[in-house]
Amino acid sequence: MGLWLYIVAIISLYIFIHALLNVIYNKKLPPSPPTIPFIGNLFWLLKSSKNFAELEPVLRSLRSKYGDIVTIFIGSRPSIFITSHEAAHRALVKNGTIFASRPLALETTKLFFPKQHSISTSAYGPIWRLLRQNFMQATQPSRLNLYSRCRKWALNVLKKNILVDIELGNKTIPIDDYFNFTLYTLFTYMCLGEKFDRECVENIQRVQHCLIHNFIRFNVLNFAPILTRIVFRGLWREVLQIRENQMNVFLPIIKARQEKIKNKINISDEDEDKEDFEAYVDTLFDLKLPDSGNKLNDEELVSLCSEFLLGGTDTTATTLLWTMANLVKNQNIQEKLYDEIKEVVKHNEEIEEEHLQRMPYLKAVVLETFRRHPPGHFILPRAVIQETIMDGYKIPKNAMINFPVAELGWDPNVWENPMEFKPERFLNGEDVNFDLKGFKEIKMMPFGAGRRVCPAINIAMLHLEYFVANLVRDFKWTIEDGNEVDLSEKQAFTIVMKNPLKPCLSPRIV
Repeated sequence: MGLWLYIVAIISLYIFIHALLNVIYNKKLPPSPPTIPFIGNLFWLLKSSKNFAELEPVLRSLRSKYGDIVTIFIGSRPSIFITSHEAAHRALVKNGTIFASRPLALETTKLFFPKQHSISTSAYGPIWRLLRQNFMQATQPSRLNLYSRCRKWALNVLKKNILVDIELGNKTIPIDDYFNFTLYTLFTYMCLGEKFDRECVENIQRVQHCLIHNFIRFNVLNFAPILTRIVFRGLWREVLQIRENQMNVFLPIIKARQEKIKNKINISDEDEDKEDFEAYVDTLFDLKLPDSGNKLNDEELVSLCSEFLLGGTDTTATTLLWTMANLVKNQNIQEKLYDEIKEVVKHNEEIEEEHLQRMPYLKAVVLETFRRHPPGHFILPRAVIQETIMDGYKIPKNAMINFPVAELGWDPNVWENPMEFKPERFLNGEDVNFDLKGFKEIKMMPFGAGRRVCPAINIAMLHLEYFVANLVRDFKWTIEDGNEVDLSEKQAFTIVMKNPLKPCLSPRIV
């Protein structure tokens, strides 16, 4: 009995000392709601919101009570939320280098991105610079024309699927599925350099979706991982199996591509396949990591290819669906866009990249979609490269720093009638000065801002403008009589339509 009392006393003393130290340490952090040692604000969060997708109302309440910078504790780890345009600009732009790192990887992230050797997860430093610079060179605007055959091929796949449904007399089109498959068709070609058959694309799509469709469920493994690995060992085995399946699907394709590249050395131009081009994976084979001088290993190659697909497929498909949903809901906007396309592109002429540059209303429609329906309500968490002070508060090096994308794009103090879909706001007045990278000011930031701004802005804008222009030029988009477009949201890997769009499509008669 005495031994148990001794053990309980030791544990209680430890908890008391830990709580006391946290109170002293946390006094310097941005303010937070009431916390419990080791538990943090979890009980308070569960009481205040049903899930992470409903965190914005909670942040609004905290902002009105505590100011623009607040702390929420997940366990003992602080997550800092910077909630205003002005504070976000001070952090990400004026102090861009300091706020340019990433927090330590979560347990599940470590599995899919070993050593954080990826563009999105790596800490600010030489490895991140190498990977980002390589990506930017592979996808710079002058090189995007090299991928034009990929876009045309993917567009033909999409149109073929749509036309088959129309010819079968189907009243509504499962366009959400078609968009997702089309984007995988496009990005597997860009990333891995081959036109894969449907089965291969679906295999890649399947292993990627096993990851992204379960990421919320896997989050429990990131809380006290030593304990949760034991308690939820079945879930942990499931995560390991998904990674193994990903390696089994990607690695043979990558190795086959690497062998093909090797065999092309010293082959004359006359003998080369004119359909070949430098795919993203080709740029990775000879990269040498600055810390060791070693080339990327198999796991890192798979992770970087997976990251390329994660960044370009579901986010673009989601945004494309939101765009078309608003064009169905607002027929006047759809017809205004159609008129612009007809003025720029001649009858039966293919829509090329140079045509898109002469369609300001098209760009405005895409920007308004990003403002009104950002694919993520928060950018990927940031971290500071060193402990710093902001607005009198301490920002620790180990803290997650979050920025609410949707709230910034819906702020009525910045945007007039923010919940209205109005592309014209990007064509006149001060709103036309909006800068995607946020160097002058931040009005919205669907791609983030500052040094860690998403490097795929040009790709995302090009693909969305290209597909929207072709889909509006070739088809009229409506909905069945008596139905309405439901713009309700649901949290998945991205913020998706709670009730996906099922439009009626008819070929336009020219």
